[in-house]
Amino acid sequence: MIKGGGFHAVGRRKAAVARVYLRPGTGKFSVNGQGTSEYFGRVSLELILKSPLTATGLGEKYDILANVTGGGKSGQAGALKMALGRVLCQVDGALRPAVKAIGALTRDSREVERKKYGRHKARKRPQFSKR
Repeated sequence: MIKGGGFHAVGRRKAAVARVYLRPGTGKFSVNGQGTSEYFGRVSLELILKSPLTATGLGEKYDILANVTGGGKSGQAGALKMALGRVLCQVDGALRPAVKAIGALTRDSREVERKKYGRHKARKRPQFSKR
């Protein structure tokens, strides 16, 4: 719980980090000072990040302020999903099974594999020449 009577949580995905602040309100959702549709621009990413709110039905009860850094838009949406899931579990522990069922509490640990020397990409080899 933070000073203004709200809640705070952090979520991560790929190289993105999302910090979410939840306060009682009317359902306003802002990401880095913008609305979700202006910031992400794709409906599919909005569906991903709002899935914890739709699963619990608490979309209109709280104002959500999110700060997101690092990575791309897809990783940021996944980080926001995790942070929202965590903060909703802080609000009410009874929401945990619903949030867990949609996978919002599990850290997706897939990262980009590094490029190795002698290879074109992480695993792609140079073309084989018999002669």
